[in-house]
Amino acid sequence: MNLFKTGVLLTALTLLFVGVGHLLGGTQGAMMAFVVALLMNLGAYWFSDKIVLAMYHAKPLSAPEAPELFEVVGELSRKAGMPMPRVYLVPHPSPNAFATGRGPRHAVVAVTQGVLQLLSREELRGVLAHELAHVRNRDVLVMTLAATIAGAIALLASWARWAVFLGNSRNRRGGGGLELVALLLMAILAPLAATIIQLAISRTREYSADASGARLLGTPSGLINALLKLEEYSRRMPLTGANPATAHLCIVNPLRGETFAALFSTHPPMARRIERLKALL
Repeated sequence: MNLFKTGVLLTALTLLFVGVGHLLGGTQGAMMAFVVALLMNLGAYWFSDKIVLAMYHAKPLSAPEAPELFEVVGELSRKAGMPMPRVYLVPHPSPNAFATGRGPRHAVVAVTQGVLQLLSREELRGVLAHELAHVRNRDVLVMTLAATIAGAIALLASWARWAVFLGNSRNRRGGGGLELVALLLMAILAPLAATIIQLAISRTREYSADASGARLLGTPSGLINALLKLEEYSRRMPLTGANPATAHLCIVNPLRGETFAALFSTHPPMARRIERLKALL
């Protein structure tokens, strides 16, 4: 169901791009915006692990430094039929974790110091199963595709706003003020709609990783308990320095989205995540 919903949302995002491209930039303008956005996001996709790890000041870990962590990651990787990912530590007391990399063979799993101090072994297994599910489901690729299309829409909208302010030949030929207003409204609303769809895809992938992680473990109990703890403690101690561009990677929202409408959150409400996981018991 989550896979189907992701497909529907990506289709909606693509159709929005095609429609906006036709209205604002024509076929040539739309393709130019798509190519620019694709090149930008391909770089982010190819070097996603290095970029994100640098943002969070993560340091590589070895098995002797964190034997229990490596034991759990190795066990779950074998169970999932995946190569052992690289393991990193984020030196921060806020409990959180994320996975990145362009595929199972280039995966990275990172945990904060707070996670290792807070969670029991079973809860840690739940968190790591969730993160490995993101890798196996190739969610970095999915979100890169969504970001590419949304970025192309944003570029088209930016060009349209410049067209409104500077004027273009079609408007000068008699399109009038009404056409300028319509163009400006489209330039404002299209990227907003694209962002909403992009964030909906992110929330859907979180639900999917929860379910896949629970199936990998054979029970959702450890993940449920971990999520409850992470939600409570991350409210008290947000992950300082977290970047909105990477918030969707973390298992719980590192920006503490209480002040944001749920529509603009990268993560589903925790109560709904727990409810869905309990349904798997």
